[in-house]
Amino acid sequence: MNRDLLLHDWLIAGIALAAGAAAGLLLRAVLRWLGRHAERTSWRGDDIIVDALRTVAPGAALIAGAAVAATTLPLTARVSGFVNQSLTALLILIATLSAARVVAGLVQSVAGARTGVAGSASIFVNITRIVVLVMGVLVALETLGVSIAPLVTALGVGGLAVALALQDTLANLFAGVHILASKTVQPGDYIRLTSGEEGYVVDINWRNTVVRNLSNNLVIIPNGRLARTNMTNFTQPEAQFSILVQVGVGYESDLEHVERVTLDVVGKVMADVDGADPAHEGAVRFHTFADSRINFTVILGVGEFSDQYRIKHEFIKRLHERFRTEGISIPAPTRTVALHRDEVQASPAPHPPVPHQREAPPSMLADSGL
Repeated sequence: MNRDLLLHDWLIAGIALAAGAAAGLLLRAVLRWLGRHAERTSWRGDDIIVDALRTVAPGAALIAGAAVAATTLPLTARVSGFVNQSLTALLILIATLSAARVVAGLVQSVAGARTGVAGSASIFVNITRIVVLVMGVLVALETLGVSIAPLVTALGVGGLAVALALQDTLANLFAGVHILASKTVQPGDYIRLTSGEEGYVVDINWRNTVVRNLSNNLVIIPNGRLARTNMTNFTQPEAQFSILVQVGVGYESDLEHVERVTLDVVGKVMADVDGADPAHEGAVRFHTFADSRINFTVILGVGEFSDQYRIKHEFIKRLHERFRTEGISIPAPTRTVALHRDEVQASPAPHPPVPHQREAPPSMLADSGL
């Protein structure tokens, strides 16, 4: 300190701080006004930039006021240098937070635009945010005079130990990056695993893939397992696909008439029902002589996986009503069982044998007085 602090010094420093705070409030009000106008535009990038500037601009104005206040005070060279370094490092941290928010928001916006859904893969967003924050912290430490070379070396050695301890976590992390980089699965796709789990992919984060099934429940699948298992993606290469409906008619039916009626119903369903593919050309394929009817397959087109249930529902209702109107029967499986009963004629029961009686000699009869 070159001289003693005077009231005048405190007054100038207070005015500088107040001016910095007032400038920060003014900038915040201006940025709030710009934010309302940015919401009206179709580009999401201006919203992200304005939102980030709401943090960095008032903070920078306040730090600038503090720096001016420090220059007005009679500080020693050592204290003045420490204050300037601290304020610079604080400004770097604030700018780093804002830059991380801007870059992460832009990455999320690009990911959402590429997938065409509201949700996005947060794994890229988190990696981008962490990289920006680490770089900003290292620059702030270098500004404060802290050598980052030993720190980087220690992080490298410690990172090896952490990698060995977190093998499963890192495996899931790189599996998630591989899944997104290969574009086999994207947020918004409808997938089905061989183990039975299925649904819409909501998010792919650093450890898990979040899937929402049709009952609106979330299924959490580790990225490593998703990368190793066999699955069916019903959204790629395109969301439209075909479904098969099995129908049967009686043997007395005119198959040409049945085909015309069925194709007419298919065309009306494709044109009227939401979720159907209007460009789909219906098809009927007879394939089996069954026990009580002739079976055939009807091919319908749907816009996406969840639409198939509504399409089947409407098609079956309309086809059943049309068949009744046209007099086309849909026989139920029947089976005739013949019972044969053998008649057994009753025969008279045999008489019991009569015991043979031997006639007594006359002498015995005389002795007995008979």
